[in-house]
Amino acid sequence: MVAGTSNPLHVVADEDSSKRRQILGGARKVFMDLGFDGASMNEIARSAGVSKGTLYVYFADKNRLFEAIVEEDSIEQGKVAFNFDPARDPETTLRDFGRAYIMLLCRPGGGSSIRTVMAIAERMPDVGRRFYENVLEKTINRLADYLQAHVAPDDLAIDDCRLAASQFMEVCKASLFLPFVFQAAPAPSAERIGEVVDSATRMFLAAYRAKVV
Repeated sequence: MVAGTSNPLHVVADEDSSKRRQILGGARKVFMDLGFDGASMNEIARSAGVSKGTLYVYFADKNRLFEAIVEEDSIEQGKVAFNFDPARDPETTLRDFGRAYIMLLCRPGGGSSIRTVMAIAERMPDVGRRFYENVLEKTINRLADYLQAHVAPDDLAIDDCRLAASQFMEVCKASLFLPFVFQAAPAPSAERIGEVVDSATRMFLAAYRAKVV
């Protein structure tokens, strides 16, 4: 009988992945606390608990490290499952989506990531573009597809569903997102989010609900 042996390549890959996550975790905290310009590779190495030499094994410079964090955040936010089942009625779907969307945007720590991307987008346009395309634009398109499925004489009357989707998402953010992202206010409560989203839903349906003659 041949004794079982572990796969050394698999072990090395696991260790490599774990170390990379460790570095990204430390770097994320530094970027959130100090911003992109204030962060240094020395500070990131200290926060991650690795040597500066180890840090450079995984990432060539601060730009590459920041890009990796944005990419990881984009993937994680892209996994959020909004329920856009066409069989659901628009009022329920919009209320549920609006609450989940704002809770995602305004979760503690979430605003720091967005704020940092906004600050660096002019200098690193590819990073800003990828974040927009992988997170915001995908959500707009999914909501637009849902709205398009409900455009009917007895349901919704919308000429441009993508514009309507963007409008709804922006109105849901009213009085909540900007104060939060600029640190003028803490993360809004679930109750306050519900009030704002309910108002946004009423406004949206008042504008786009089909007028039955």
